[in-house]
This record gives sequence, structure tokens and C-alpha cells, in this order.
Amino acid sequence: MSSTATRPDLAAEPADASELTEARRHWRALEGLYAAAPINRQFVSRLEIVEEGCARIHFDVGPEHFHAAGAAHGTLYFKMLDDAAFYAANTLVTDCFLLTTAFNLLFTKPLHGGKAIAEGRWVSGRRRVILAESRILDAEGNEVGRGTGTFQRSRIPLSSLAGYTDSAVPRVQIA
Repeated sequence: MSSTATRPDLAAEPADASELTEARRHWRALEGLYAAAPINRQFVSRLEIVEEGCARIHFDVGPEHFHAAGAAHGTLYFKMLDDAAFYAANTLVTDCFLLTTAFNLLFTKPLHGGKAIAEGRWVSGRRRVILAESRILDAEGNEVGRGTGTFQRSRIPLSSLAGYTDSAVPRVQIA
């Protein structure tokens, strides 16, 4: 992951004020879309769009996510890695919802609970196939998992999805 993926002060902002406003409106709408997704009621998490091509998901890991040996089950790794990469990629696409077409992940360390962050970053592509990567950092900043995904445009307009245009979506607050 590049240093700009973790340093919002180094974010590559759009050139003029109208582009910046539109980009930020899209980013906030993506955050609303994440908050409105029914699956996210099962996870204490919050999406933060940092800049174009970069997204973070702040989440809590508790015993309800553990496998029999007392660490986070792979489903949690997959969900957070896929979502972080997906939303990083969808910052580049303002008209339609993306679909994950493939995702590979690598477990590097067990995640035993507490706060964690999944960081996603766009790698390449803008038209047909978009490649993005992600990683999970535990509360101490150690990488515990990494993933790479490919995403493509669907026929589903973002504007048709609950949460994307609804500013009244309740947002989960986590530190």
C-alpha cells in the first residue's frame, strides 16, 4: 500500500472546486450505501472514503466473529478485505454499482479481537475491469490479512440503491 493510502493530507484532490464537491458528494453517498446494506447490520463497522481510489473500513472484532480456536474466522477477513477494495474501486465509478468478479486473500496473522481497519486502494483499470487491493491492520498496526480483487460495472445504477442518495441513513459510530 502506498503512503498516500494512509495519509489523507497527501490525497490527490480533483483539480477544481466543482470536481471536488462532486467527488466528495459521491464519496459520502458511497458511505451511505455501505451503512444501508443489510449485511452490515451484522458488523460494527464504518466506511470512510479517504480520497479517490482509497477507502477504509473501521470495524470491531469480537468473540461472535471467532472460529473454534479463538481468532477471527476467514469470513470476516474476506468481507472486510472485499468491501475495502470494492469501495476504493467504486470511488472511480459514479454511475453504477460494481460487482466483485474475483477476489484472492492471504491470511498473514490471526486476528484476536479489538479494533481493526481494512484499507483498500485502487491499483489499475477504469473502464471494463478494475483491480484493487486491500489489507487489514489490527489495533497495533500489524497487517493480519491482504487481498486483491477484480471488479466490473453492473447494470445497476448507484442512484437506484437505498443509502446512496438517502442522507437520512443512520451511521454507526466507532472510534
